[in-house]
Amino acid sequence: MFGGKPIIGMCGGIGSGKSFVADLFRELGGLVLRSDDHVREAYLRDDVKQQLRDWWGDGIFKPSGELDRSAVAKIVFDDAAQLQRLENYIHPIVNAERERIMNSRAADPAVKAFIWDIPLLFEANLNNRCDCIVFVDAPDELRKQRVSQTRGWPAEELARRENLQIPLDKKRSLSDYVVSNTQDVGVVRSQVRDVFSRILTRLHSQ
Repeated sequence: MFGGKPIIGMCGGIGSGKSFVADLFRELGGLVLRSDDHVREAYLRDDVKQQLRDWWGDGIFKPSGELDRSAVAKIVFDDAAQLQRLENYIHPIVNAERERIMNSRAADPAVKAFIWDIPLLFEANLNNRCDCIVFVDAPDELRKQRVSQTRGWPAEELARRENLQIPLDKKRSLSDYVVSNTQDVGVVRSQVRDVFSRILTRLHSQ
């Protein structure tokens, strides 16, 4: 609990729709803290850009001076040591921003819970900070279709990236609740409403 409010961690496979489900929790009073947004903000900082330039040169920047995240991804996803170096540098920056926001909103009565939308929740051991974990489930074929449409990834790229993470069956087994994110938005919203109610009832009764 943080400020008397639960921290709910989101996990699931790439393309499962974790951010969509997190936004459904937002509708019910959850404050969504999205690591991808915090990373994007970190990449705008001059000190961060300079550090990455020192490591990998000017080739990771667009002519506009903006960081080319696809160029960075190509480097780090082909080299585990470089990925580790990037994560060791970026994660503390992202964590500090998350804590800053939580502190600023902890007393807000409109916030019923903090929703952590963090792709590497388990890999970064941030699950240990959560009061409960929600696993977002979606069929493999649907996830492949989603990442193809939204990110332009072939199935091989999805598999390659997921192989760098903890297996999904283990993440699911370590989670407290499961939300099935199919095409039917109404069904998903109903599941989220039920899960959120159960979480708040259980944690506030302890």
